[in-house]
Amino acid sequence: MNQGYHRESLQNFLEIYDLGVDLRVRSRQKKATEKGQKIEQQQDGIKLLLLGEMGIGNTTAAAAMVCKLTDQLPAAVVGAGTGIQSLQLAHKQAVVTQALARAPGLLSALDVLRQFGGLEIAALIGAILEAARLGIAVLLDGAIVCAAALVAVRMHPEVAPFLLYAHRSADRSHQASLAALHAEPLLDLGLRLGEGSGAALAYPLLQAAAAMLSDMASFSEAGVSEAQS
Repeated sequence: MNQGYHRESLQNFLEIYDLGVDLRVRSRQKKATEKGQKIEQQQDGIKLLLLGEMGIGNTTAAAAMVCKLTDQLPAAVVGAGTGIQSLQLAHKQAVVTQALARAPGLLSALDVLRQFGGLEIAALIGAILEAARLGIAVLLDGAIVCAAALVAVRMHPEVAPFLLYAHRSADRSHQASLAALHAEPLLDLGLRLGEGSGAALAYPLLQAAAAMLSDMASFSEAGVSEAQS
């Protein structure tokens, strides 16, 4: 399912701005909620939502959010994303450091989204919250999706049991999000792709686990005798 969001870019997050949560973020979350409701209506019995994203530069926004939510320094959280070089990484860390400096002190998870997140992250949060409300499990992909999940869980801790973690990527911010969420991902392959690729790879494992639980015969059903002590 391709549910893209296309709009003009947001402001530079090095400058003071508010994502406009009262209007635009709520609108995006409302649209994500409506899409989740439509999925439920169109595909009766859906049990699992795989979340991934496509974006350019949004590991920077995600890393800034994770820094703020986990109270860690950019040097520990801001990674190379899809594979930038050392000079680019140093610049990326400096940008996040500068952005964090303009919003000091404790912020709520929603305020972290308002200050540093993009609307694609807001939409992911809305999708996670709606899936949990509907009782649908969510298989999360990489750095950006897990940053959104961290905000969602901080806002509404009750969604945590509905979240499954596909993989641990090579990106530092993803690893920091997983640690903050106390998550044990299914795979650890050093991926840097995003775009839902890790979730797609992990999905067959969930299918196999479900099949074993529901279809595999027990010893007694299979006529296997118990070992004699």
